[in-house]
Amino acid sequence: MKDIEKNIDLSLKKILPELLNLRRHLHSHPELSGQEYQTAALVAGELRKSGWQVQEGIGRTGLVAELGDQKDFIVGLRVDMDALPIEERTGLSYSSKTQGLMHACGHDLHTCIGLGVAKVFAMNKKIISSGVRILFQPAEEIAKGANWMKEEHALEGLNSLFGVHAYPDLSVGKIGIKSGTFTAAAGELEIEIIGNAGHGARPHEAVDSIWIAAKVVSGLQESISRRLDALNPVVISFGKVSGGNAFNVIAERVKLLGTVRCLDSALYEKLPGWIEQIVSNIASTYGAKALVNFRSIAPPVYNDPELTNLLFYCSKNIVGEENIVHLPQPSLGAEDFAFLVQDIPGTMFRLGVAGEEGCAPLHNGRFSLDERSLEIGIKILCKTIIISMQNSMKI
Repeated sequence: MKDIEKNIDLSLKKILPELLNLRRHLHSHPELSGQEYQTAALVAGELRKSGWQVQEGIGRTGLVAELGDQKDFIVGLRVDMDALPIEERTGLSYSSKTQGLMHACGHDLHTCIGLGVAKVFAMNKKIISSGVRILFQPAEEIAKGANWMKEEHALEGLNSLFGVHAYPDLSVGKIGIKSGTFTAAAGELEIEIIGNAGHGARPHEAVDSIWIAAKVVSGLQESISRRLDALNPVVISFGKVSGGNAFNVIAERVKLLGTVRCLDSALYEKLPGWIEQIVSNIASTYGAKALVNFRSIAPPVYNDPELTNLLFYCSKNIVGEENIVHLPQPSLGAEDFAFLVQDIPGTMFRLGVAGEEGCAPLHNGRFSLDERSLEIGIKILCKTIIISMQNSMKI
């Protein structure tokens, strides 16, 4: 294994400057979910230059790249490509050239980690003992791309799948791992309160939907703490409130738009009915009606314990055991990687990206990662995929 690691290091040393330039190019040219046309074209060209077989347009703007024998045992890697509708405020020389769009979640890094793994394996084909497949996925930010690719059989024949995500809470050189539940289930919640309009000076003659909407927001939070088991956390947050037409008119309708997060799958399935009952009771108490629409976005990511242990073992010689953080709790963030590991075992890890001065949070206009994380991510995934293939040969 030491010779293989040496070959990976030597190969990566040759291509790292090129990968850094590619990452900066992608950062400068972000594309929204489902619109990753230029990103996909660039990635496909780089993969073909390296000798990979590439299928374009899988999951709309996604790519499937394959190398090695795809018949018996196939190890997969998934990386995402899309950016966010966020104005960049980093001041970097390679900042986004598209106003209002930014790679504020590190997907440009993820894409180049995937390209780095592909290029290293292409330079060392003798170490590929079975098949490798890399999924360059679109539309993770709207939690649709994974299912788009899944529907077009991108997972067919895969025996395992690995994933990675930038993590600003850890400094570069560290990684975070966790077996079992890794992220939360997530849903979108839309509530419409229907009251009765009236003059602002005579609220007793109307049914004030704004006042009732405020009761709904606070009532849901209170009900979580009083009606649900505190050991199974649930988070409901509202990000948009709209209603009313004039300063002196009692609003007839108000819409609330928010998100629901939950770690327990059984509880998550019950939440739509539970929320509808609470909201309807509050609204009817004050003479209004409520329409509740719950849309499930993604289930929890479940990290396979065996594959997580393998990743831990493979990372020790790269970052040192002292730099591997065993995450004590799952994240209440959501990841559509969850759909990909519903049918096959998989695991995702957190890659530390914070530099000496720290790093702004994900989805923030000042998010700027330490590029040294690129090399670390590639090395960990190359070694993990190789060991996974070697283990399959022993079975």
